[in-house]
Amino acid sequence: MAEADSFAELVQRVRAGDPDAATDLVRRYEPAIRRVVRIRLGGGRLAALFDSMDVCQSVLGSFFLRAAAGQYSINTPEDLLKLLTAMTRNKLAFQVRKQRAQKRDVSRDLPGELVHDRVAARGSTPSQQVEARELLQELGRRLTPDERMLVELRNQGHDWDAIADRLTGSAEALRKKHARALDRVAKELGLEEA
Repeated sequence: MAEADSFAELVQRVRAGDPDAATDLVRRYEPAIRRVVRIRLGGGRLAALFDSMDVCQSVLGSFFLRAAAGQYSINTPEDLLKLLTAMTRNKLAFQVRKQRAQKRDVSRDLPGELVHDRVAARGSTPSQQVEARELLQELGRRLTPDERMLVELRNQGHDWDAIADRLTGSAEALRKKHARALDRVAKELGLEEA
């Protein structure tokens, strides 16, 4: 029970924009995300084009933006791992499709000298913490007042029916408005594909 409470507290702190919670979440889940990238790419030529760290940062950026906005209902560590794994597969598939759609010659795009087994330091750097804080501030700046209210109510733990009771509109319409706002801001910030 204590582990479930600890996880729920971590998720709540991430939603509140706590940089220490974000660092803890990255420390716990970054290796799994990077492993998914490496497994999906295998040892082929595409692996030389995509750095697992770049894909990981893109996944985590999207996750933090949407988690801070209350989009996800995450109850267990397994739920979070499944969500991050699915996000990783989707982002990677998009990048692979993009490479193929542009008819790129993978053998020509290989870097001159490949550096394998690059290891990043554990934990987030001060610049990453500032970047996370700025991302959340930019999210708030780009939302309309109505959208900010939806995000705030979701972050307070209200379900869509409770939000619909407080605001005008159906629960489903408000949920869709919330999702569209997050999609718009994520695309504006370059966190997700257009």
